[in-house]
Amino acid sequence: MSQSGQAIELPITTDSTPEEKYSARQQKKAMRLQDAKTKLSSPWASGLAIIIAILWTIPTFGLLVTSFRPVSDIQNSGWWTFFANPGFTIDNYSNALSNSAGGLGNFFLNSFVIVLPAVVIPITLALLAAYAFAWIDFKGRDAIFVAIFALQIVPLQVALIPLQTLFVNAGLQNSFWPVWIAHTIFGMPLAIFLLHNFMKEVPRSIVEAARVDGAGHVKIFFVVLMPLLIPAIAAFGIFQFLWVWNDLLVATVFAPSPNLRPITAAIAELSGSKGSQWELLSAGAFISIIVPLAVFIGLQRYFVRGLLAGGVKG
Repeated sequence: MSQSGQAIELPITTDSTPEEKYSARQQKKAMRLQDAKTKLSSPWASGLAIIIAILWTIPTFGLLVTSFRPVSDIQNSGWWTFFANPGFTIDNYSNALSNSAGGLGNFFLNSFVIVLPAVVIPITLALLAAYAFAWIDFKGRDAIFVAIFALQIVPLQVALIPLQTLFVNAGLQNSFWPVWIAHTIFGMPLAIFLLHNFMKEVPRSIVEAARVDGAGHVKIFFVVLMPLLIPAIAAFGIFQFLWVWNDLLVATVFAPSPNLRPITAAIAELSGSKGSQWELLSAGAFISIIVPLAVFIGLQRYFVRGLLAGGVKG
């Protein structure tokens, strides 16, 4: 990098060897990363990030304050008056836990039953598909991969009625299978795309060295690549977990039975048919956020590594 802070373009001549070209690209990439790091760590960037974080947090903080205010205070004044006229109660949380049929505990259990297979199944299938697209040559590989990537732009609403028809014809209604299958279908394009890109970051020399030692596709997949893929798997796993746990649309369409509904469907009913009890909604929202918050905090370091690191850095 020059003294003026501008990155120096390293010349890559046409007569350079592949190793020299690769080294020059790596140096240019390192300089760009260092330049971006310098800009993002400046006091102005830090101050702007703090302001955005505060503005982003204000609505959530207001909802948290509301969840602990008495009903009379909520109906007569805004949450910001809490600091001038403080009033504290946990009745909202108590009513939210007992106001639904059987309490929110049963719906918590339904959410866990839905979310665990809906995370494990697409990751398992996407890992196999990503390996095939990254390391197995077959006819039409690139075209199929582009087609799968393009499926990400298709709104899931257009698939609800055809999928529901298929599930009814197959006799799968009134079970968790439609929800698991739907979440797997909707999550597969992004999972394959992320895991494929992560696998392509693994140097070909590592895979070829394993092949020279006699390893087949199964051994390369489980012994060589899987340890490197943990950050990417954790990153997508968090994405999928948060999406499925907070989902209301798919659960409402494919799990309408009261004994199958997740906690999001139960919370949506807490406010009543006319929305007159939305103090319960604020308390229920913070009850439901406990699990995804714990998952995100517990796996945060894997999430960041999975988004930023390459395959050999995992």
